[in-house]
Amino acid sequence: MEAVLQTRGLFSLPPNPKTRALYASQGLRQRISASKPKTSTGFSLSSNGVRKFPTFVSTPNGLFSKNRTLHMCKAEAAAASDGQPLFRKEGESKKVLGVEVETLKKIVPLGLMFFCILFNYTILRDTKDVLVVTAEGSSAEIIPFLKTWVNLPMAIGFMLLYSKLANVLSKQALFYTVIMPFIAFFGAFGFFLYPLSHYIHPHAFADKLLNVLGPRFLGPLAIMRIWSFCLFYVMAELWGSVVVSVLFWGFANQITTIDEAKKFYPLFGLGANIALIFSGRTVKYFSNLRKNLGPGVDGWAVSLKGMMSIVVLMGGAICFLYWWVNRTATLPTVSKKKKAKPKMGTMESLKFLVSSRYIRDLATLVVAYGISINLVEVTWKSKLKAQFPSPNEYSAFMGDFSTATGIATFTMMLVSQYIFNKYGWGAAAKITPTVLLITGVGFFSLILFGGPLVPTLAKFGMTPLLAAVYVGAMQNIFSKSAKYSLFDPCKEMAYIPLDEETKVKGKAAIDVVCNPLGKSGGALIQQFMILTFGSLANSTPYLGVTLLGIVLAWLAAARSLDGQFTALRREDELENEMEMAAVKIPVVSDNESGNGSLRSSSSSSSVSPLNPTAGDSSTSSSSAPKL
Repeated sequence: MEAVLQTRGLFSLPPNPKTRALYASQGLRQRISASKPKTSTGFSLSSNGVRKFPTFVSTPNGLFSKNRTLHMCKAEAAAASDGQPLFRKEGESKKVLGVEVETLKKIVPLGLMFFCILFNYTILRDTKDVLVVTAEGSSAEIIPFLKTWVNLPMAIGFMLLYSKLANVLSKQALFYTVIMPFIAFFGAFGFFLYPLSHYIHPHAFADKLLNVLGPRFLGPLAIMRIWSFCLFYVMAELWGSVVVSVLFWGFANQITTIDEAKKFYPLFGLGANIALIFSGRTVKYFSNLRKNLGPGVDGWAVSLKGMMSIVVLMGGAICFLYWWVNRTATLPTVSKKKKAKPKMGTMESLKFLVSSRYIRDLATLVVAYGISINLVEVTWKSKLKAQFPSPNEYSAFMGDFSTATGIATFTMMLVSQYIFNKYGWGAAAKITPTVLLITGVGFFSLILFGGPLVPTLAKFGMTPLLAAVYVGAMQNIFSKSAKYSLFDPCKEMAYIPLDEETKVKGKAAIDVVCNPLGKSGGALIQQFMILTFGSLANSTPYLGVTLLGIVLAWLAAARSLDGQFTALRREDELENEMEMAAVKIPVVSDNESGNGSLRSSSSSSSVSPLNPTAGDSSTSSSSAPKL
């Protein structure tokens, strides 16, 4: 029941009051009788036969006399008896450093989770390359075949399994079901699979096949020769696609709003890249343990056990933080319109995602990045093995590389929030492809035209091989720092306006399938170029042209997605404004004594607006009582 609020006397409201829903008169009496306030001097007002009740006495200072008593109306007394102001600011809550406490309960654990996940990913990424590139009977040429014929099929299989599990498991059960096998495998690899690798790898059989088939089949045969190392490689790749992209970012998108994401997503990378710096130092420390070990001891095996132990401990911390957030944080509500979307099967999900232009543009961004970085990375790693053939030396260099990447990305993160606020989502999404194009062209140019630079390089104590290693490392550092600070936040922010069905299954399809698809696509291009033109050096000009075309497609998709993302965000903002407008305004009538008190309307279906002018009820509903 509601009546009309008229502003008069001491109970006048500000021009734009904040609204708050109140109970009707009967509910108000119940609240007052339940609270039983202490009796004090003074009297209370009554209206329409409602019984009187004690009120509170206030002795103000300033212009009023010392002994003057102000009396509170029933609405004010009822609110005071409950310890609540009658009209308080909606959404007002405690803040720490300008951020609401409820927001910090989500953002701080998410930042710690991202730190642990990226700490593990850096160790796993550096270790997987050392294992497959420096292993006996293998080289960097195994990577294109490994990504195409092993990593991609396993990623597709995981996506299908994940879509099935998403329909039958709760979100928390799905998280634990996916992450626990990763933690168990990496622990088992360090303490069981690697020490037994000499017994479980078919080196003799692979040598016989290599003699029959010829050296051009070195890559495919190496997959069979060092199958446990290849399994580690794939699991490490899936950690980046599944745990980082699907589990973490999917969870972050579920519990944050667009405004929170715009403010805090770029800052997540600050903690994450501190993790890169520390994990790089960790890799270098364990890689140098060999120097302190006696003869006959497998230094790399000792290093691997130490690093995998840390991976398992960090995995346990990730699970604990996920549990803590779900237990303590207040999660945002999802629009009913988005909740009502029915469940879809695996094939229906794929058809739906393919038919969505928004998802196709997102997929283009992910695939284009994978292809572009792969066109440069494999060539760089082949040069890296030639310069550092020992596993420990290779791993130590990768530790320094990860630390430098962390420092560069940390610096970019400090600038990223300014870029988002000043230039918007579209400009931020275009920076990564631009950086990758410029640095990639510089790397290929050094390989193609490095001969005339030999005398100049000799003055600095460098060979062309070492210069190529350093320039390739700089290319990877700049590209990855742009990816972590701008590309990843842009990609994840693009999921937030989507409905729950598209958000969950779209992320699984894009991050688990499209990410390795991009890397496999780059590997297929390299395989085709090498077989067609005879060598990687001969195919370098054509790889440069391919890189240019892919980056242009990437920029076009980013431009298209920018328009769609802006439209969806405006739609969400409009829905939120409409929901806020639907909140009912508390209404108070004017009684005989001239003070305001709550009064019932004659019809429960009428909603009377707030009348800012005293005595004017012409704007009220026709069913509202005339006072």
